[in-house]
Amino acid sequence: MTRREFITLLGGAAAWPLAARAQQGDRMRRIGVLLPATADDAEFQARVGAFLQGLQQSGWSIGRNVRIDTRWATANAAEIRRHAAELTALAPDVILAHGASTVGPLLQATRVLPIVFTVISDPVAGGFVDSLARPGGNATGFMASEYGIAAKWLELLKEMAPNVTRVAILRDPAIPTGPAQFGIIQVAAASLRVELTPVSVRDAPEIERAVAAFAPAGNGGLIVIGGAATSIHRNLIAALAVRHKLPAIYAERSYTAAGGLISYGSDYVDQYRRAAGYVDRILKGEKPADLPVQAPVKLDLTINLSTAKALGLDVPQSILARADEVIE
Repeated sequence: MTRREFITLLGGAAAWPLAARAQQGDRMRRIGVLLPATADDAEFQARVGAFLQGLQQSGWSIGRNVRIDTRWATANAAEIRRHAAELTALAPDVILAHGASTVGPLLQATRVLPIVFTVISDPVAGGFVDSLARPGGNATGFMASEYGIAAKWLELLKEMAPNVTRVAILRDPAIPTGPAQFGIIQVAAASLRVELTPVSVRDAPEIERAVAAFAPAGNGGLIVIGGAATSIHRNLIAALAVRHKLPAIYAERSYTAAGGLISYGSDYVDQYRRAAGYVDRILKGEKPADLPVQAPVKLDLTINLSTAKALGLDVPQSILARADEVIE
């Protein structure tokens, strides 16, 4: 989706079929959107664009039968809490939220307003739902991945760069599933004879210091776990990895698009498109408590060949054969 198409959808300028408008009735409905990013973030624009297209397919027309209140809260925890409070005060019919960093503050602000989330690794462990099959409260949505993927990140990194014996795990401390994911990577590291260094990062200077401190000892690599604090700085992290000659694997495709080496994870754009279906069902009367949390339909493996060349790596045919996307 181009920037122009995104703005057109967000502004409600697209023409919608009259029949689709009529089937929703005349009452204006209100959807809140809380995102841990900035408004100029191209990846999040694509995700929101997919969500808006999904609403369109269900017959919702911005400015005619639905209003969208979007809050670009950045990755700052205080800003997210402030925007969560502002958004819930508007009492929208349903709120779309990205990740644990936004859902936690929203649930602190309201246990009544329906919430549809995307990109959460374990909503049960995070306390957001009672169970995946029966969420039970006012939130439901879509999981980013299951815990087992954490071991796969290390396995893929070693397959791509066999000489790596030290790996720094860059993680967002606000993500409640971080300790469990690290524990799974630890189990895999023992059999692969890899030394792990957990690194919690919150802002750009902290990321730069951590990577610069880790790199000099040699034979290093990075695993970058998804989260608001890492995602908002993905361009910086990808650039630092190349600068310090650190092969790195990431939890989402946006990093490889930004120059990262390899990523393995779910399709977040598809999650936003599917989230529109849940929002539609809630607007039509269903309750989040009765809508099961959905696991990823597919995990994508993406490789950036230019970055591999810059790092002096020959991509194994075994990985190329399994890749869903190869960026030249």
